[in-house]
Amino acid sequence: MSPILTFLDANDRALYQVMLLARESRASTRRWWMALTHAGGARFTVMLILLPLLFGEGDMRYVGTVGAWTLALSHLMVQVAKRTATRPRPTAREGISWYVPCPDAFSFPSGHACAAMSVAISYAMAFPAIAWPAVTLAVLVGLSRVRLGVHYPGDVVAGQLLAIATALMVRAWL
Repeated sequence: MSPILTFLDANDRALYQVMLLARESRASTRRWWMALTHAGGARFTVMLILLPLLFGEGDMRYVGTVGAWTLALSHLMVQVAKRTATRPRPTAREGISWYVPCPDAFSFPSGHACAAMSVAISYAMAFPAIAWPAVTLAVLVGLSRVRLGVHYPGDVVAGQLLAIATALMVRAWL
């Protein structure tokens, strides 16, 4: 690993340790972060895109179209990046157990953070009035992945940036 990547990895790992949810945290706090992390899961994000795609008209249908392309393309890129980078999850490297199941062995980039941001940006571009709450929710989903121990902060930021870039590309294309 190059000196720059080593430096970035060390800082990412240090920030992870600070952001990780403490084992002695209240059960209600753990449940809140666990519920929030599911907003970036496949069921929730696909539902938020399929509903306007199947039942919407005008701007709502356009959100579904942009969202479907953004979600599909960004997810494909996440999977290629995960299998190229092969960064182990923090649970494997740091010897810390997690609060939620890991969908695979690779950490970089975060698929949940990417999916949540893909949906949020798709809606935000079509409806600027909801941009702030939608993007805030997507950022919190990303934060939940770190708090719950399954991603480093850099994984989350990379997934979110990938989603934003993909959404902008899809929006320009459609």
